[in-house]
Amino acid sequence: MKPKTSRIQPSRLAKRMRNDDETIHSILDEALVCHVSYRLGEQPFILPTAYCRIDNTLYLHGSVGSHFFMQMAKGIPVCIAVTLLDALVLARSVFHHSINYRSVVIFGTTRLVEDPEEAWTAAARFVEHVIPGRWDDARQPSASEMKKTMFIAVEIEEASAKVRDHGVGDDAEDMDAAVWAGLLPLKLTPGAPVQDEVQAKEVELPGYVEGYRR
Repeated sequence: MKPKTSRIQPSRLAKRMRNDDETIHSILDEALVCHVSYRLGEQPFILPTAYCRIDNTLYLHGSVGSHFFMQMAKGIPVCIAVTLLDALVLARSVFHHSINYRSVVIFGTTRLVEDPEEAWTAAARFVEHVIPGRWDDARQPSASEMKKTMFIAVEIEEASAKVRDHGVGDDAEDMDAAVWAGLLPLKLTPGAPVQDEVQAKEVELPGYVEGYRR
C-alpha cells in the first residue's frame, strides 16, 4: 500500500508516518471501533461503528433501516479513521506533553454487499474480529436476521498510518526541573466477566472469554 495522492501526505512530523501494509493491518486488526466520515450535501457527518478487515477491504454492518447505511449503500467516498492510545507522555513542560499512539486514515468508496456468501463471510469475520472463537460457539444468524442486516464494503484505496512510540522530548533548559516526567502506559484491559443473571448456572465460562486479550 503506497502513497498515491496528496490526501495521505503528512504536512508535519513525517517521521511518524508508516505506509507499509504490516503496520496498517496490525492497527486495523487490533482496534475495535472506527470513525467513518462522509458528506451529504453541504453537511459533513462522522459516525463511530464496528468494523472488520478481510485482506484489503473493510466491512461495516448495520440495520437496513439505518439512514447512515442507506447513504453508504449508494457508493459514496468516505474517510475512515482508527486510533489506538498507548501512553500519556508527561514532560517537564506543558508544551512537550504528548500521547503515544498508533493511527490509520483510510480513503475509499463504499459498496453495498449483495452477494449472500460475501455477507456471510463478513458476518463471521466481524464476530471473530471482536472475540475469536465466538462464531462457532454461539447461534449463527438466521436468514431473516441476515436480511435485516446491511453490509458495506470499503476497499482501501489509499491509507497511511502515523505512530508515536517514544519517550519525553523536553528542552535542555527544562531538564533539571523538579517535575516528574515519563510515560503513563494505557491499555485496553477486560474486567471480570459478568454472566447473564437469567442464564442457567451450569453454563461454563468459555476459555476465549476467560482469557480474552486485546
